[in-house]
Amino acid sequence: MSEALQELAGLIALKQPDAVVSSSIAFGELTLVAKLAHLEALVETLRDDPACRFSSLVDITAVDHPERAERFDMVYHFLSMYQNHRIRVKVAVREDEMVPSIHVLHPSANWFEREVFDMFGILFSGHPDLRRILTDYGFRGYPLRKDFPTTGYTEVRYDEALKRVVYEPVNLVQEYRQFDFMSPWEGAQYILPGDEKKV
Repeated sequence: MSEALQELAGLIALKQPDAVVSSSIAFGELTLVAKLAHLEALVETLRDDPACRFSSLVDITAVDHPERAERFDMVYHFLSMYQNHRIRVKVAVREDEMVPSIHVLHPSANWFEREVFDMFGILFSGHPDLRRILTDYGFRGYPLRKDFPTTGYTEVRYDEALKRVVYEPVNLVQEYRQFDFMSPWEGAQYILPGDEKKV
């Protein structure tokens, strides 16, 4: 299997030498690192070339690396049912860069790209309807960025008195988090620091 994938990687690198930066094989899947400027041409080759025929776009997602200049990795997963191969294409993207939409080549990319926009804030040029798809109207921030607070910025709840949904700034109540660590856990065979309390 890995020999066939190595051969496929070499073939793709020959057909798209400007697009492919590197390739690797792990867990029976080929991963290509590609250049953003040549993404559309690479995806078209993967779909149309008789040796590839990656006709199914399985998923699009991103990975946030806030410490890098190219903050995001766009990750595309394709499947060739004809060749029984899977391929992953990774493209590094700066926070201020736009990624070309591939919805013309793969119509299912429409909603995948909307999800990446909603969760990471990555913009797609040429997308027909780039708006949030998972979060609510007026949502602030991008939840899958590593600098997004785990509590979010806004709390949404139903107010019984007002008989409607209300939006409020997050207010962390800490009175339930006051632990005295003075009671030994039931059944514990050891004493934790602070558990010297007389029973």
